[in-house]
Amino acid sequence: MSTISAPLARWHVGPWTMPATAPGERLQPGRRRTPDELNFDVLGLARLLGRRLSGTEELQVRLWQNELRPTHTRQCGVHTLADPDNAARLGAAAGEAFGWIAARAPAGYRFELTDAVYLRPVGDLDGPVVAVEAVLAAAAARGVPVPVAPARVAAGHVRRGADGGWYVGDAACVWSGPHDRADQAVAAVRAARNAVVGVLAAAGSDELAATAPRWAAVPVEDQAGDQLATK
Repeated sequence: MSTISAPLARWHVGPWTMPATAPGERLQPGRRRTPDELNFDVLGLARLLGRRLSGTEELQVRLWQNELRPTHTRQCGVHTLADPDNAARLGAAAGEAFGWIAARAPAGYRFELTDAVYLRPVGDLDGPVVAVEAVLAAAAARGVPVPVAPARVAAGHVRRGADGGWYVGDAACVWSGPHDRADQAVAAVRAARNAVVGVLAAAGSDELAATAPRWAAVPVEDQAGDQLATK
């Protein structure tokens, strides 16, 4: 078992923050963050993932919070910083925080900051670590019909639920489980990956099947703790 260098408390492909409007774009209250709210969320995400701040930085974050998260309303998409220079400072701080986040992307994946923070698979099939999602995307582009069920489980991550069971899923759905132990859930993912390899080989996509030994390790997230392991 190996562990990621920083104590990532969650793992999934897709958005890790709520999306925001672009600077100057019409606001969408309740649906999209403002640019300042997104920048503040990037700071919060980095903190959730283990980034430490100095006392001075903590105080500044609280000042931003007072302006962007008023106590009289929790509606998103309406709060902005009144001072443009202050907004610029927040943007710079968010850029530093995102750099910290990006440096801790799991092998085979990368973080991107556009209208939200996203974790996306790297599309390089020749890299030392290959995301399963990248292989599935390449297969789809070639018209290789990989069945949905094993594809979902093959790209899933393992998470312990509130009931103590272990599940395989993505950010929103469960594809397998509950399992009594984490290794049983990991075994379900590996079995699905083997099934995908068989489909690829049978379809004549031997070069895609040959990437299997370099597929990213199965992410295992224990909601009771703060350390994400890969197996």
